[in-house]
Amino acid sequence: MADTRTVADTGAETIHVTGLAVRYGTVQALSDVDLALPSGRIIGLLGMNGSGKSSLFGALMGTVKPAAGRIRLFGQDPKKARAQGLVTYMPQSENVDWDFPLSVRDVVMTGRYGRLGLTRRPHPADKEAVAAALERVGLTELADRQIGELSGGQRKRVFVARAIAQEARLLLLDEPFAGVDKGSEATIIGLLRELRDEGRGILISTHDLAGVPELCDEVVLLKNRVLFQGPPDEALSPENLALVFGLEPVA
Repeated sequence: MADTRTVADTGAETIHVTGLAVRYGTVQALSDVDLALPSGRIIGLLGMNGSGKSSLFGALMGTVKPAAGRIRLFGQDPKKARAQGLVTYMPQSENVDWDFPLSVRDVVMTGRYGRLGLTRRPHPADKEAVAAALERVGLTELADRQIGELSGGQRKRVFVARAIAQEARLLLLDEPFAGVDKGSEATIIGLLRELRDEGRGILISTHDLAGVPELCDEVVLLKNRVLFQGPPDEALSPENLALVFGLEPVA
């Protein structure tokens, strides 16, 4: 049974960012980013390559050091929130070593590491949580398969299962639909909606403008700073798309 910390009240802030700046040498990746994201919502993060999306995810996870600004996840430092298992991150596929000798079950179990102690030895409750998560994403029969043997859509579902097993309250998803077939995409969207309805906050970067109105409750437009945050229909207006992409909205 999930503990009570896994469900946050809709409307409560999961992410609060003020004045965030990220620099790599002379390159300014993010500048003066202010962001407040509620729980119980799927928030789309839209921007061109190089707009700072990956830097924002890194800063939120505590793996990228800000040059300026303040980040709070559930009112605390990102590293502390991560250590408590409150936040999980799904990286882009090209950033994962799919040849590493881990089974699907092993990968999902990594979501429980914060509860296992120094021995990293799973308890019955951990095994039950992993089994329940695999069943929920429809991967029970593939639990012993090496992760690299799965299809693109199945791999993404493994990471969703890991977030479920972890009981994370905030999911950061970097291009989760890249290289995924339509059937798997629909399955993942259904799972994300279920997690949203349970009170989790979800921040998801995507290049699929046509799918944004169906997927997202709210949209953030990023071009090294936040240009817009609000409803999908307003985010996809010609004026806003021109600011970020120089494109007309997809019909």
